[in-house]
Amino acid sequence: MTIAEFISNEVTANEVVLFMKGSPSSPACGFSAQVVRILDHLGVTFKSHDIYQSEELRRGIKAYSDWPTIPQLYVRGEFVGGCDIVTEMFQSGELQQLLSAEHQVAHSS
Repeated sequence: MTIAEFISNEVTANEVVLFMKGSPSSPACGFSAQVVRILDHLGVTFKSHDIYQSEELRRGIKAYSDWPTIPQLYVRGEFVGGCDIVTEMFQSGELQQLLSAEHQVAHSS
């Protein structure tokens, strides 16, 4: 399996996927920490991948999305954006709408 196939499988098999620096419990950069805080605040269950665990993944995710920075958030197979876009969407309410229960994204209890 190529890295592009792995990424494609991950973003289609999981409702919400965050490619980040570090882990949700220990983010390795402020931008990743910000996106994790937003998702946690909204109670969204998400899968994460630490791009530091694989140089192939680190390069591959940037090529897959054609987006140069990390973190990268995907919802139902679609690239949402990085920290700035996710933060703006959260502040405007767009992210909450995208992740709402009627869109069937799992929320933690």
